[in-house]
Amino acid sequence: MGTEANPLLGVVLHAIGGLAAASFYIPYKRVKQWSWETYWVVGGVFSWIIAPWAVSLTILPNTVEILRDASGGTLLWTFFFGVLWGVGGLTFGLTMRYLGIALGYAIALGLCAAFGTLMPPLFLGQLGEILSRGSGQVVVLGVLVCVGGIAVSGRAGIRKEGEVSDAEKKATVAEFSLGRGMGVAIACGIMSACMAFGFAAGKPISEAALRHGAPSLWQNLPVLIVVMAGGFLTNFVWCVFLGVKNGSLGEYRERGSAAPLLANYLLCALAGLTWYLQFFFYSMGTTRMGRYDFSSWTLHMASIIIFSTCWGLALKEWKGTTAGTHRLVAAGLVLLVSSTVIVGYGNYLASQVPSP
Repeated sequence: MGTEANPLLGVVLHAIGGLAAASFYIPYKRVKQWSWETYWVVGGVFSWIIAPWAVSLTILPNTVEILRDASGGTLLWTFFFGVLWGVGGLTFGLTMRYLGIALGYAIALGLCAAFGTLMPPLFLGQLGEILSRGSGQVVVLGVLVCVGGIAVSGRAGIRKEGEVSDAEKKATVAEFSLGRGMGVAIACGIMSACMAFGFAAGKPISEAALRHGAPSLWQNLPVLIVVMAGGFLTNFVWCVFLGVKNGSLGEYRERGSAAPLLANYLLCALAGLTWYLQFFFYSMGTTRMGRYDFSSWTLHMASIIIFSTCWGLALKEWKGTTAGTHRLVAAGLVLLVSSTVIVGYGNYLASQVPSP
């Protein structure tokens, strides 16, 4: 892995993935006369089924053979963590629905960053070894700075709720609900971290891809197929349940519908593809982080919050807040950007030392 390590490239790839993750919900805001469960599952078909298979088969034509090479246990565990991650994805959509982009991302991803970054090496018993090296200590410091930046961003979001009138909240987030939003954001933060566990469980799949001649940069594409299939199952079941409960199943077809169907399907396809791109770039970025590839999750989360905060400003979600809250937003961004630099530097230090 040492010869393949390129932490600077890894940071850039994670930043591109973060931009995609922070942007995917924008097309959903333009969908008209469809219920949430309708546009969420339509976008999900593109992001969790079509895109992973299409991209992997295009780049790795022997994708099916690679998956057949993996053991049943590996496929099952990778799929299982995908199912749990799907709960996070489901509640993430609800978080955006009730809290908006800025506050929703900050709270949900704060928990997600902490769980998804530190739990895999802790579970595997590697945290002590990581902390025994100077480079590992730098990486963990970067993780802590990231969590601090997320906490500051979350504090800014909480202050915003006390400073902005209900009318202004509804103007930017039509279904704003702090109570509901906080509940689903917490669930989202914990369960979304299972994507990192899914990648850890799917390492034998990426190893099989390498055996089949896949370039190391693309070795995780078949892993994404399995993880996202699990995520799709969770979201599909829930959205069908809501469709039956709310009588919205008829929205998918034109008969009896006043919705602009073609435009809605295209917008959902764009949202779904953009959602997938975050993990497409994440899967590449993690292959270039070297010995401490677990830190990829921190970079991913930090990048998402940096860009989502910028989107929140562009969409005027912070309109009406005080100068003190603006300073907190700026401080949070500075900490998050600093965390990506620190984590990248720690991985650079590790790449200069041959792997044992």
